[in-house]
Amino acid sequence: MHDTDQAENPFNAVPFVPLILVLIIAGVELTLSAASNGIIGGAQGVGWRSATFGELQFYPEIMTEVFERGRGSFDYYKRFVTYPFVHANFTHALWACVLLLALGKFVGEIFSPIAFLILFFVCSIFGAGIYGVLSWQNTQLIGAYPGVYGLIGAYTYLMWLTLGRLGDNQLKAFTLIGILLGILLVYSMIFGSSPTWIAEVAGFLVGLFIAPLLAPGGWAAFLNRIRQRE
Repeated sequence: MHDTDQAENPFNAVPFVPLILVLIIAGVELTLSAASNGIIGGAQGVGWRSATFGELQFYPEIMTEVFERGRGSFDYYKRFVTYPFVHANFTHALWACVLLLALGKFVGEIFSPIAFLILFFVCSIFGAGIYGVLSWQNTQLIGAYPGVYGLIGAYTYLMWLTLGRLGDNQLKAFTLIGILLGILLVYSMIFGSSPTWIAEVAGFLVGLFIAPLLAPGGWAAFLNRIRQRE
């Protein structure tokens, strides 16, 4: 007899909030890729990606304009939340979608939809802000990776709790971020370093910090777990 569970749409297993984020990212990238290849947009379509970068990307100079020169505007502020939805190329977007689906399934099944959205966007916003302050180059910041690294921070916190309940070594919770940072280091040594890694590391730290506040039970549950350890 055929197992109907196996025939289920695999997207059903992913909570709807990360799935919506992935669909937006994929929709933007497929449109820009199609335009770059002349499938849509005609001759002008080739320039759609660079034009989208110009409208949505974040760059460190924004921090100078807003906080030092007092030239804040909607165009500047919107970039803190729009840059995660545009990527350098298809592969850049594909990996963001894969990580967002994988981490979104794990974190999204535990966090509420609102908490998940707050986590993703707070990590994206603070990742960009910290990058803008610390970067030594005015290199553009695009892609969902600071928000994704924020999900890794939340994943690390949840794994820390799980390992604690099992009586296992809780430092194992940092295995994933350790592997990713190792890959990032090797990549930088081979292809050269870009300061955008600051936003990703910042996203992870922010995610790790706010995860106890957003997890079920919030701050009260976190304090209760601390008291139980004393």
